[in-house]
Amino acid sequence: MNKKLFVRLAVLAAIGVGVYFGVSWILADKQPDVKFKTAEVERRDVVFAIDATGTVEPEDLIDVGARVSGQIVTFGKDKNGNEVDYGSNVREGDVIALIDDALPSSNLLEAKAKLEEAKASFEQSKADLVVSRTDLRQAERDWARAKRLGVSEALSQSAYDTYLSTWEKSSAQIAVSEAKINQAAAAVEQCEAALKTAQRNLEYCVIRAPVDGVIIDRKVNVGQTVVSNMSASSLFLIAKDLKKMEVWASVNEADIGNIRAGQDVSFTVDAFAGEVFHGKVSNIRLNATMSQNVVTYVVEVKTDNSDNKLLPYLTANLSFIVRRADNALAVPNTALRWKPSDGQVADGVDVSQFESKRCVWVVENDRARPIPVKVTVNDGTASAVESPDLKDGMLVITGVESGVQADAAASNPFMPKFPSRKQSTNSAKTNDSPPPEK
Repeated sequence: MNKKLFVRLAVLAAIGVGVYFGVSWILADKQPDVKFKTAEVERRDVVFAIDATGTVEPEDLIDVGARVSGQIVTFGKDKNGNEVDYGSNVREGDVIALIDDALPSSNLLEAKAKLEEAKASFEQSKADLVVSRTDLRQAERDWARAKRLGVSEALSQSAYDTYLSTWEKSSAQIAVSEAKINQAAAAVEQCEAALKTAQRNLEYCVIRAPVDGVIIDRKVNVGQTVVSNMSASSLFLIAKDLKKMEVWASVNEADIGNIRAGQDVSFTVDAFAGEVFHGKVSNIRLNATMSQNVVTYVVEVKTDNSDNKLLPYLTANLSFIVRRADNALAVPNTALRWKPSDGQVADGVDVSQFESKRCVWVVENDRARPIPVKVTVNDGTASAVESPDLKDGMLVITGVESGVQADAAASNPFMPKFPSRKQSTNSAKTNDSPPPEK
């Protein structure tokens, strides 16, 4: 009796286990092997830009120096009548500083005196020429009489020789007098040049603004002595027009090929966080610099500063716009890199036809279906794509979350593991896909 009952219970248990595993097998076959990670296709601007750092500089900067040595006596006045200082607005020709002119004034008086002396010497030389010509005429008359008489009882040989010698000396004296006149005239010109130099040095004691502008740096104080040797001593830095600014950016040699004149540039400064300024590339300097084996070029970017927000020497973070696609369909770059396994491809799709094409994959009946696309612009995280089959708001696959069967087996360690009829994929396989286009 007990044996029959035990046999019946064992048969019922075996039937129950068989039914359980049979149902589980059927349900597992109907459930999807994986859950896909997706991202929405959105329409937005995609910009490929080159980032760089630079410094805001005045477009026209004049270094005002001193050409003479001396002590700074006083500063001039700006437009508002205040003493010239940092930030003062000055006009062209305004006196901005005075240097002690005692020594240049003395040099000017000395130059004037030497000029008068040279002029007097010139007049004396001209008078000497007149005397020499008079003496020559007298010597010519005496020599003419001596030649008519000849050496005779009326004219001795010594007297004859004296008349000849006097005539010869008088003739030579004319050339000497003319040479002295030329020498005196040259001395006058030399003294006139020295006088002009002395006058100019005296004028250099008055430092004037060469242009209309703003003083952004004052390098001297009243009482300070400036010394001008081979180069002029720097006193002031004047920005001609702060409404026109430049940004000098350092661009790596690997990126300089994408920079061109007239290129659009956007940049920010820390002083105005969140505000974006705009400019255009005006020049690429060819004198590259090398630091730690890295070659960089200086690129000049012109920008409008009509609101006077940008101050000289602010640090700027620039983005040089290389390519852009406005209002384009954008997909994450991970969607372009992701590739499905054979078990994840939708029925009827021949994967070999899409191996040489850029594709994104969408979910169709719990499987992946490819959509060929053309990549136009890549900003590093997303790409602008073109495809007649891709629409705004569609979901594209970016990866795999987890396998359903794998989750069920992992949740119960005592559950027997059956081989799946369709291969599951490992999401790590997506890392083997090629990088996005740029």
